[in-house]
Amino acid sequence: MRVVLVSAGGALLVGLVVGFVGFAQGIANAALPGDPRAEGIVVLTGGSARIDGALQLLAEGRAGRMLISGVNPAVTKEGLARTITADLRPALECCVDLDHARDTIENASETKRWVDARGLASLIVVTSAYHMPRSLAELADAMPRTRLVPFPVSSPGVNLQDWWRDPTVFALVLREYGKFLLAEARQTLAPLAAPG
Repeated sequence: MRVVLVSAGGALLVGLVVGFVGFAQGIANAALPGDPRAEGIVVLTGGSARIDGALQLLAEGRAGRMLISGVNPAVTKEGLARTITADLRPALECCVDLDHARDTIENASETKRWVDARGLASLIVVTSAYHMPRSLAELADAMPRTRLVPFPVSSPGVNLQDWWRDPTVFALVLREYGKFLLAEARQTLAPLAAPG
């Protein structure tokens, strides 16, 4: 019995390590879509590069409306306008909504509410490359019939190409992998735990 447990534990550990390397390489090699277009855009906050990138897509007419999800309740559109370039302000003023989600799970539920209220069938998802797998998992779980177009942006100071060389980036990727696995496990187990 002990041999079986040790073997199973070893196989699990190898699987986790291989999965982590695959996850890290996947986000390091994440590419932007060639011609991203959808009915809406959702940007999950966490850095100015995300909002600027999403507003640029909106200004280019790649979607008709945008949600910035996870905004601090103290932040207003007027306050955001002061942090972006003048050419992006018209898009912010006319076509952007804000929500105050506190984490990625709430990002997904708030985005679903926004999508349902507007009858949207497709979304460009803008977030950092390392956050994209978990974001897509949560959004797809909340809105299984909505087409999601990932648009990963680079986070300043986070060099994902050499993730194994920088202890800070390595730790960031490892944490995000753990959160991704927890999200996948929660979504897999939730139907089994549901009554009936």
